[in-house]
Amino acid sequence: MDKVTAPSVKAAKGGDKLRMVTAYDAPSARIADRAGADIILVGDSVGNAMLGFDSTLPVTMDMMVHHTAAVVRSKPRALVVADMPWMSYHVSIEETIRNAGRFIQEGGAGAVKLEGGRKRIPAIEAVLDAEIPVMGHIGLTPQSIHAMGGYRVQGRGLEAAHTLMEDAKALAAAGVFSLVLEGVPDLVAERITGDIDVPTIGIGAGPRCDGQVLVYHDVLGLGDRHLPKFVRKYADLGEAAVEALQAFFADVLDGSFPAEAETYHLSEEVAAALAEEQAPSGG
Repeated sequence: MDKVTAPSVKAAKGGDKLRMVTAYDAPSARIADRAGADIILVGDSVGNAMLGFDSTLPVTMDMMVHHTAAVVRSKPRALVVADMPWMSYHVSIEETIRNAGRFIQEGGAGAVKLEGGRKRIPAIEAVLDAEIPVMGHIGLTPQSIHAMGGYRVQGRGLEAAHTLMEDAKALAAAGVFSLVLEGVPDLVAERITGDIDVPTIGIGAGPRCDGQVLVYHDVLGLGDRHLPKFVRKYADLGEAAVEALQAFFADVLDGSFPAEAETYHLSEEVAAALAEEQAPSGG
C-alpha cells in the first residue's frame, strides 16, 4: 500500500473514515501501523501518557523531536504528524518556522499540528510557506487549559458554536490539510464537517467527523489516569502487564525461573576443564 501523505489525507474527504491514533515510540508506532492507522500523531499528550506530567504544558520541543524521531524510525505507512508543543509557535513567526522545521529535519515527520483558531492563521501560513503541511486543532485545546478554566467541552452556547464554525472555515481557507475537533458537541462538529472541504478528525466530537483519533494508552488500557467520557477502552493491557510481572516475580522467588530451557550451558569439554581447576590438589 502507498505511503499516506498530507495530500492523500486531504483527498480522503468524504471517503472512508480516517483512522488516527497517538504513538510516542517505535514499538507502539509499529503496532499502530500494523493495525491499519492512516495517521500516527506524536502528540504532546506524551506528557500525560508517558512522562508523568499533569498536563501537556511542560512538554518541550526537544522532548517532542525525540519522540517523533523514534516513531519515524519504525518506518510506518501511516502519515506521522508531530504536535507543536506549547510556546513553540507563540513567540514569533521566525521561531515558529524554525521549530516546525525541526520536526521535519530532525524528527522526520510528514506534517505538524498546532492548536488554535483564527489567531493562529499567521503562524499556519508561515509554516505552510516553508512547505510544511499543517493539521489544525480547535475546540478543547489542551494547551489552553488555564484560559479555558480546565478541560471543558467547547462550543455549547450559540455564540461559541458560531465562533468554532468560523474558526474552522478560516483554518481550512488558510490551507490546513485536516482539522482536529476536540471536545465539541456533535451537532457543531457535524456542521463544521459539512462546511469545510478538508477532513475533520474527532476526539470527543461525535460520530459524524471524517475520522476519529484516540490516545494509544487510553485505547489499550495502559496507565491509570482518569479517562474522559469520549474514550472507549478496547483492552486492559495495564492489568495484564501487572499479572505477567507478578507471575515472573513469583517464579523468581520459588526458583522456577530460569528453567533449563532458559539457561545457557558450557560444552562438556569446557565444563570438565573448569571442574578440574576447582578440584583440590592431593598432598
